[in-house]
Amino acid sequence: MTVSMISNYGKGITFILFATFFLALMDGLSRHLAQNYNVLVINMIRAWFFAFIVIGLALRKKGRLREVLSTPQPLLQVTRGILLITAICSGVYSFTKLGLVLTHSLMACYPLIVVSLSGPILNEKIGRSKWLAVLAGFFGVLIILNPFSINLTFASLIPILTAISFSLYTILTRKASIKDGAETSFFWASLISGAVMSIIGPFYYEPIFFSDWDLLFFLCCAGIAGHFLLTKAYEIAEASSLQPFTYFQLLFASIIGVAIFEDTLSISIFAGGIIIILSGIFVSWKKE
Repeated sequence: MTVSMISNYGKGITFILFATFFLALMDGLSRHLAQNYNVLVINMIRAWFFAFIVIGLALRKKGRLREVLSTPQPLLQVTRGILLITAICSGVYSFTKLGLVLTHSLMACYPLIVVSLSGPILNEKIGRSKWLAVLAGFFGVLIILNPFSINLTFASLIPILTAISFSLYTILTRKASIKDGAETSFFWASLISGAVMSIIGPFYYEPIFFSDWDLLFFLCCAGIAGHFLLTKAYEIAEASSLQPFTYFQLLFASIIGVAIFEDTLSISIFAGGIIIILSGIFVSWKKE
């Protein structure tokens, strides 16, 4: 592993940790708002906000919009956008049915899906230590949330759909980064998400109370920060190497659930959180 690769890997870890925090914050705000408003309406406004910001940034310089819109792989970028908005909508809907913490426990399988697909799709080397680190993190998830006690219903399958959608989005984000920069990928994801929700969302529109617009604004800002950092992380480091660190989103989401939604704070949360953190530290030190 060269000095440049080590430096990029360290930056990738930093980006992924901040991304998981902002995404967990977005999930918490989404759960709160989805208790009072239709999930599709919330995500339509969020998608519009994303698209407005990225288009506004692109228009700051002459020719910049054409530059970020230019891609040799439009079908791949469109697919990424559809997968992303599918994962977001199904995830937020699940928050209203199963709760924030329980949804994340069932979604925790997505890093394993990413690792298994990184080899055949991205031609990345999946070493034994990466598998062990991801499995150790998943074991920490089980300790925190004890999903074996769940009575499976149709609603409990929704997070699985979210996990599959987000796994494919993650893999395609890394694949897109081979030819497109982070700004182009982020632009396309925001644009396609906004277009999809503009078609679906108006059929379910309901007015948002003025007192809730500030929360919706913070939700949008957290989402923009999280997804941009996620895209940037996968641009500079291997997806399979970063997956153990994505478990931090569950840790952050559990903290939000306890602090805001008054979920029970148990010893298992601390024990599982330690295992998750140690798995991330292990994979960052192990050089394959």
